[in-house]
Amino acid sequence: MSGKKIRLDKYLVHVGYGTRSTVQKVIRGKKVKVDGQVIIKPETAVNPLTSIVEVNGERMDYQEFYHFILNKPRGYITATEDGRDQTVLDLLEERDQNKEVFPVGRLDKDTEGLLILTNDGKMAHGLLSPKRHVDKIYYARVAGKMTEEDIKMFAEGITLTDGTKYAPGKLEIIRSDEESEIYVTIHEGKFHQVKRMVQAVGKEVVYLKRIKMGGLELPEDLSLGNYRTLTKEELDLLTQTQ
Repeated sequence: MSGKKIRLDKYLVHVGYGTRSTVQKVIRGKKVKVDGQVIIKPETAVNPLTSIVEVNGERMDYQEFYHFILNKPRGYITATEDGRDQTVLDLLEERDQNKEVFPVGRLDKDTEGLLILTNDGKMAHGLLSPKRHVDKIYYARVAGKMTEEDIKMFAEGITLTDGTKYAPGKLEIIRSDEESEIYVTIHEGKFHQVKRMVQAVGKEVVYLKRIKMGGLELPEDLSLGNYRTLTKEELDLLTQTQ
């Protein structure tokens, strides 16, 4: 980002302090300092790169883009809002919700695992574009015995009876029994894709979890329902395939 100046109220909204009306009230209430000076006009221009902005003595550092990694639990919709169900944004602290991040791609309501949330549209597009071939790896438990023939069908690509076509994917069988365990690698992100591919070979997914996206694996120490900011190293792993 360049050193282009922006309005103070826009600055505080971007860093997640609150809504435009909230931050304007705080500014007019003489609770905001810029470079040590109390500012009462929301339209005051500040430089995101050099200005020191404080609210009630707490420094509000600016960064252009935010990148979070979430271990999504079941029961949450992958969306920014929904009229009936809780969304993945409900798992974030209020300040992080205010940063206008959105989920990169989609996990079904009953699917767990790795989900990226960001306000960086260019990065999100690069991760989701089928042309970029960013691999997504899922762990699944399946009702039914997975076979070598299933591996071949996945490798050749699957076309459903309704005409939906899935590009070739990689199926790895961890355990084949009445309930099998598998890894599935795909680079598309079509609706219910893993479930429907498994269904196409005559079995049913009973549990699904995304464990890897690009070069980034779901951290073992990130418990279900929790999230944190991506480290620079993790961000590099995620985007190196773009």
